[in-house]
Amino acid sequence: MKRIILSLTLLLTVVSVGRAAFMLLPMDLEQKNHLKAYGITYWVLEHDVEAWWLLNYRGGSFAFPHTTIFEKECLTRGVSFEIIPDAVFNNILAEIANPEVNMDAVKLEKAPKIAVYTPTEEFMSNKGESIQPWDDAVTLVLTYAEIPFDKIYDEEVLADKLVEYDWLHLHHEDFTGQYGKFYAGFNGQAWYRINQKLSEEMARRNGFQKVSQLKLAVAKKIKEYVVGGGFMFAMCSATDTYDIALAADGVDICDKYYDGDPPDPHAQEKLDFSKCLAFENFELSKNPLEYEHSNIDSHYGRNIPPDQDYFTLFDFSAKWDPVPTMLTQCHTRTVKGFMGQTTAFKKNVIKSNVLVMGENKPMKEARYIHSPYGQGFFTFYGGHDPEDYRHYVNDPDTDLDLHPNSPGYRLILNNVLFPAARKKKRKT
Repeated sequence: MKRIILSLTLLLTVVSVGRAAFMLLPMDLEQKNHLKAYGITYWVLEHDVEAWWLLNYRGGSFAFPHTTIFEKECLTRGVSFEIIPDAVFNNILAEIANPEVNMDAVKLEKAPKIAVYTPTEEFMSNKGESIQPWDDAVTLVLTYAEIPFDKIYDEEVLADKLVEYDWLHLHHEDFTGQYGKFYAGFNGQAWYRINQKLSEEMARRNGFQKVSQLKLAVAKKIKEYVVGGGFMFAMCSATDTYDIALAADGVDICDKYYDGDPPDPHAQEKLDFSKCLAFENFELSKNPLEYEHSNIDSHYGRNIPPDQDYFTLFDFSAKWDPVPTMLTQCHTRTVKGFMGQTTAFKKNVIKSNVLVMGENKPMKEARYIHSPYGQGFFTFYGGHDPEDYRHYVNDPDTDLDLHPNSPGYRLILNNVLFPAARKKKRKT
């Protein structure tokens, strides 16, 4: 009821001012809090007011009709804004429309409904025992930006709950059923044993003999979701293990430490790369005690000092390639690198139809990739936490109050708002 009253109040306010003024949230270096600016824009959309995403204009600024309610909310959240007359805003749109400039104005119509794939309270029956002793950059930034999301896990996915959402996030997950290949370092830890126990119970409860079979079924459901028009965003180990699980459909790649029996000795030759979204011709890690799944990840052998570890965002044509332009909006084209269980993707195993949006060229690795798939889209972003170069198990959560202008976190939030954009026909 409170939301309905607020939406009606906003509607009446917008009508009463006759759209005489707009609020511009600059996203260049003039913005005090880039991350919360995304939250403000989402909040405006939630209340049934359309907004503009001004691609490549002052760092990818946002604009919407001015109201005192919106102004107060920006002041409360510490977001920089400018109030501009309607005529000035129309001049900005005219400037953006000039075919000689690499800008575009995209209408944002509706706040996307967001799901984060993570263990739910129903799964974690052992209350008080954490089975995920690490943070998730996406849930951190969604919470910080005050963007609402729902948590869903295996049983919700298998029950076809994904159709209720526009956007799905996967993070520190192992879809191969090998528990992150943490056995060598952490099998004696309580969180590891609890996670294995609960996962095996869930597999049996849903008619699967092994956790790897459960995770494969979940991966297939997610693939159906994308094909049907959903948007899937993945980071860290959820990126490569997702495709590995799909390629290994019907093939046992798990050693006895993970499922009680040895893997198929011919597993590598039996992989079907045509089932993958992003990767092909990769090789599995055959060592069950190695903290690595395959050679997709470029983590090992990265001889680069942390203070020199950066990746570069590509420039795209805003008018002809609006999707990758939206996904790469930032106030800098150079972003600090950061590690994870999956840090980056070796270029030689990325499918030719997949678009690289960010790369470390000297290292021959991609950090940020994207592609349409069926009627939907997927984006993979390497690394675990954009503001924690090496995030170890049991490290404290990143305090985003210390990083309100993080370029690496901005890339995540670009993906959050992307489904709100008015859809254009894809160019062929």
